Amino acid sequence: MKIGIIGFGSMGKTHAYSIENLKYFYSPLGFKAEIAGICTRSLERSEAYCSQYGVGRAYRDEDEMIADPDIHVIDICTPNTCHYETLKKAIAAGKHIYCEKPLCTTRAEAEEIARLAREKGVICAVVFNTRFLLPVMRAKELVDDGRIGDVISFRGAFLHSSSADPKKPAGWKQNKDICGGGVLFDLGSHIIDLIYFLGGEFESVSGMSQIAYKTRAGMDGKQWETNADEAFYMTARLKNGACGTISVGKIMHGTNDDHSFEIFGTKGSIKFDLMEPNFLWFYDAEKPEAERGYTKVECCGRYPAPGGVFPGVKAPIGWLRGHVGSMYNFLSAVNEGRQPSPSFDDAAHIQAVMEAAYRSDETGCREMI
Repeated sequence: MKIGIIGFGSMGKTHAYSIENLKYFYSPLGFKAEIAGICTRSLERSEAYCSQYGVGRAYRDEDEMIADPDIHVIDICTPNTCHYETLKKAIAAGKHIYCEKPLCTTRAEAEEIARLAREKGVICAVVFNTRFLLPVMRAKELVDDGRIGDVISFRGAFLHSSSADPKKPAGWKQNKDICGGGVLFDLGSHIIDLIYFLGGEFESVSGMSQIAYKTRAGMDGKQWETNADEAFYMTARLKNGACGTISVGKIMHGTNDDHSFEIFGTKGSIKFDLMEPNFLWFYDAEKPEAERGYTKVECCGRYPAPGGVFPGVKAPIGWLRGHVGSMYNFLSAVNEGRQPSPSFDDAAHIQAVMEAAYRSDETGCREMI
C-alpha cells in the first residue's frame, strides 16, 4: 500500500513514524506499506522533508497527489478547516483515507463525508489513537465481557497546561478561524470518543465554554483577541441512561497530557490515566467486601498477536504506541477489504456531540444529539 501524507507537522511526522515502524511492532505484519509521497503548502518544504526522512516524492499540491494512480491511501494531517474539501476529493478519486480528528468542523459536513464514503465503498478511519493503548483495549474487553455490569456513570478529562501562560503566543489550534473550534475540538474529541467507545452513544449534552485569557499574542506576534474556547465543561447523558461529566482545557497549571476516564457500572468500575499508560485500574464490586479494592492491572506491551513482539510484552509503552496501533488497525482493514473502527460514521457522531455542546453553550439549555 502506497500512502500519501498531506500535511507534515507534528501529526504528519507521527503518522510517518507509525507507518515506518509497523514491521517492528507487528510480526508477521501481513502487508507492506510505504510512504510514497508528502504534500505540504510548499513544494520546497515537501522536497526537504522527503530528503530528510528518505521517503517518497514531493507533490506540488494535494490535487496532484490525489490524482496519482500510484497512491492508494490518503493520510490527512492538515488543519481542521481543510479536511472537508480534501475528503470529498479523495473519496471521489476512490482513495482509502486516514484522517486526523475531528473529521470536519460541522455535523452536516461530517455526516455528508461519512455518507459519501459509504456510497463509494472506500475504507476510511479517523484517528482516535488513544483507543489503541493497551489499557484502553483491556477496558473495552472488561466492559464487553460484562465485568463492570451496566454502565451507569462516567467522568472524563483531557487537560493540558500548553495555554496556561498568558504570554505564550496562540498557535493555529487556538484560532477558531483555522481550527473551526477550540479545545473542545482538539482535546474534547478524544475524550468524547473514549466515553462513546466504552459507554455507548450520546443522547444529550449541556456545555459551558471558558476563555481565561481574553487577549494574547497572535501567530504573527501582534496583540490578538482569543476567539476559541480554552476550556470546556460538559454534562452528558448516554442513550443507555448513563450520566457523567467531561472536562477539557489547556489552561490548567500542573498538567501535561492528563487524559483520563473513570467508568462506573453496576458490578464494578474501571479507570485510566494517560500519564500512567501501562496500567488499567479495575474495581470488582462482586468480590466479598473484605477483598474489594482497585486492582492495578499491568498491561505494558502485552498486545494480542501479531503485536507484543517488540520491544517485548514487559517493556513499558508510551504515547506513540497508540498511534502505531491506530495505523495498524486501519491498514489491516485496507489490506483485508473491511471497514475499521473508529469509522467515519463514528467520527460523525462525535462531531454531532461537539456541535450540540457548542449549541448548548450558546443557548444555556441541554441539547439533544
